[in-house]
Amino acid sequence: MHRPKSMLLANIVWARETAERAPDFFTTLSLGQNPRVLWILCSDSRVPAEAITHSAPGELFVHRNVANHFHPNDNSYASVLEYAVRALMVEHVIVCGHYGCGGVRASLLPPSSGMPHVNRHIAPLRALAHRHCAELDCEPSDRAAGRLSEFNVLEQVRLLRDTAIIRDSVPAPLGKH
Repeated sequence: MHRPKSMLLANIVWARETAERAPDFFTTLSLGQNPRVLWILCSDSRVPAEAITHSAPGELFVHRNVANHFHPNDNSYASVLEYAVRALMVEHVIVCGHYGCGGVRASLLPPSSGMPHVNRHIAPLRALAHRHCAELDCEPSDRAAGRLSEFNVLEQVRLLRDTAIIRDSVPAPLGKH
């Protein structure tokens, strides 16, 4: 049996087992979502958001892309952020990076001629690596990639914090109305 068919069958089994174990599960989910967290992470299949946070369906609003990288002009990312903050009124936005990230490792290497979209996406990450070249020793190594993953999370938080979507949603400190 090929993988997509086995996945579909596994989904049918999961749905049946879930409905038997919790009869109101799907009805409750169909009424809407009310996540308190927007979880931004890498597309890496080894980093499943719900599994690593022990979250149930409906508890996280998730956005994934290569190297959990925010581009201010990315309409997909901006629409996720806007919807999470303004419609769902999430209380927290978390950027989750990880060690062993292929996008981060790729940013330490020369651009690949066969992947123009990936190259364009990680170009800011290459620039970030260049800015931290002294600490990273500009060498593609596990240590450099791990440290760049950490710098990347800090940079993505800074970029997100600077968006009008986030700035306009943060309540003014008490006494500063």
